[in-house]
Amino acid sequence: SRVSMKVPEVVPGIRPGGGRMTRMQSSAQMGLKGLRFLDKTSGSKEGWKAVERRFDEMSKASGRLPKESFGKCIGMGDSKEFAGELFVTLSRRRSIEPEQGITKEQLREFWTEMTDQNFDSRLRIFFDMCDKNGDGMLTEDEVKEVIILSASANKLAKLKSHAATYSSLIMEELDPDDRGYIEIWQLETLLRGMVSAQAPEVKLKRTTSSLARTMIPMRYRSPLKRHVTRTMDFAHENWKRIWLVTLWLAANLALFVYKFEQYKRRSSFQVMGNCVCVAKGAAETLKLNMALILLPVCRNTLTTLRSTALSHVIPFDDNINFHKVLAGAIAVGTVVHTLAHVTCDFPRLVSCPSDKFMALLGPNFGFRQPTYPDLLASAPGVTGILMIIIMTFSFTLAMHTFRRSVVKLPSPLHHLAGFNAFWYAHHLLLLVYVLLVVHSYFIFLTRIWYKKTTWMFLIVPVLFYACERIIRKVRENNYHVNILKAAIYPGNVLSLHMKKPPGFKYKSGMYLFVKCPDVSPFEWHPFSITSAPGDDYLSVHIRTLGDWTSELRNLFGKCCEAQVTSKKATLSRLETTVVADSATEDTRFPKVFIDGPYGAPAQNYKKYDILLLIGLGIGATPFISILKDLLNNIKSNDEVESMHGSEIGSFKNSGPGRAYFYWVTREQGSFDWFKGVMNEVADNDHSDVIEMHNYLTSVYEEGDARSALIAMVQSLQHAKNGVDIVSGSKVFAQLCILI
Repeated sequence: SRVSMKVPEVVPGIRPGGGRMTRMQSSAQMGLKGLRFLDKTSGSKEGWKAVERRFDEMSKASGRLPKESFGKCIGMGDSKEFAGELFVTLSRRRSIEPEQGITKEQLREFWTEMTDQNFDSRLRIFFDMCDKNGDGMLTEDEVKEVIILSASANKLAKLKSHAATYSSLIMEELDPDDRGYIEIWQLETLLRGMVSAQAPEVKLKRTTSSLARTMIPMRYRSPLKRHVTRTMDFAHENWKRIWLVTLWLAANLALFVYKFEQYKRRSSFQVMGNCVCVAKGAAETLKLNMALILLPVCRNTLTTLRSTALSHVIPFDDNINFHKVLAGAIAVGTVVHTLAHVTCDFPRLVSCPSDKFMALLGPNFGFRQPTYPDLLASAPGVTGILMIIIMTFSFTLAMHTFRRSVVKLPSPLHHLAGFNAFWYAHHLLLLVYVLLVVHSYFIFLTRIWYKKTTWMFLIVPVLFYACERIIRKVRENNYHVNILKAAIYPGNVLSLHMKKPPGFKYKSGMYLFVKCPDVSPFEWHPFSITSAPGDDYLSVHIRTLGDWTSELRNLFGKCCEAQVTSKKATLSRLETTVVADSATEDTRFPKVFIDGPYGAPAQNYKKYDILLLIGLGIGATPFISILKDLLNNIKSNDEVESMHGSEIGSFKNSGPGRAYFYWVTREQGSFDWFKGVMNEVADNDHSDVIEMHNYLTSVYEEGDARSALIAMVQSLQHAKNGVDIVSGSKVFAQLCILI
């Protein structure tokens, strides 16, 4: 696997004896891009106006800007320590006492120098920040201080704790004569070399961008052709969804029209007109959709069907989306059905002349013309009202703003927002199905039992769903798993390694449900499986995001013994890891039950020759299982080849021939979650089947002075020891910023 990165070679042009290197215009421009304090627009007039405005606000009393407010004034409010050192450096060069603050004119001088587009000027500022005593030389302690400063600004706790080690590494690289200091030209040479190594990429990017304009296909050049092509592309990519939704819409329309025309020929039409036709047409679509909505949540059935030929024509991966669409259709049907009855049908029934009513509808109502309250108090009326109340409550709590706790409700209503409220409210819908059957049985306009068809629509889906729940209950009793290991990682991530139950078979990319009775005896929560099918254990990684996960993390945290790992690369991490002893495992860890496995889109990865896996934070969990499975295949292939002395088949036959994994995270500690997997890939993937790219977004953009030294140390350490200082693994982590 590709995980290494070379340290750029020192560029030529250094005079013997420590002289300054000769600068060319082109290289100075490259250096400028590689070492800038602020973004590209910071030196503009608008940038200074914003700084000037903040100065006026912060210096109203004395007319001078104190050191403590400098960072916020220039737009570095989140890096106060770094901005403070910058303030001291610029003040020292002008013989200004930092504690006395600066005037607006002095701030303008600072700003002009900071935004100067000259490479030498910026490098001198950076060097002076390192050179605390102003003697023109950097000692190891001064380098260490700047590393600590940069690590703090970029929220890299591990790097900060190892500042002494990495400052020694820089001195070892730049001070081979062991003089105890380094000079500016040495630091400049290394920084310039790092930027030069990136120059070809910039040039290639520009060339590729220019070529792209000349390579646009003819079908995209005309607006009409472009629209037609995009429509065809959309249809090609979404044909499964299109035909299924079209079929569903056609079925709803057919049922509505059928019922509408049926009631148009009945005696009730002479009393209530088209209103009763609309109400009954909407009711017929409700029967269909109330039946269909159960099927997308029959997880066991869908998991089985994913592996059949039906998966080629039915988009099983969209089951939840289809479930939501059906819920929307039910809401619309309910509104239409209810409004047609209460605003039109009921008033017409009540106001109908008695003779006409008795002649046409008397037998349906027991030869008694009802009043409006009578209709509302009847069995269909009461059950209808109850169903509307329950569905409104459940549908509201299922909305994204409530389910994800986006909306913040005051106490005690805050319990109505969150996954727990959504989960419990959804189970109230079981009562709706009971009420729906009662509602349809007591309707006035149909008296013969076999013409009351609601139960016919519901019976098969309800039986399917009932079997699903029975299977889950049986699994709950059979799948009480023993915890082998629990680990709490930075970022509040709980890792559980469990003994795999007999007969538990799954594919990489699948997920399972976890229940911990000590937290809640009813709640099940889904998590991606992070172990590979070939592993002799099951593992999940759980990020603390809500009430249930917080309680689970705290519960296991109490059972674990805090210990610091022995590896130097992870000394700053306090990892809680305990391996359960067979005699005490039940007492050391809480009981955990699992339900699954269940299918997910990622499980079909073996159908493809090339994989592109992109994960954000904890969202990388399903891909970790895939990487482990690919790695196990690589190992087994290597064993077969070593035993037989020649290739027996190829890796391509057992899965993808190439995999690219991109993981973007904003916390340095996140790399600890799967560091073992990354190291294992680096050690065993000799054929470069898996290519891994880690990106850390908590640092400042590449070239910012706050991250320049970190990038330098990172390159030196990785080239020397093969271990990345950011990820703590053998995979090089890119420092980047998200825009």
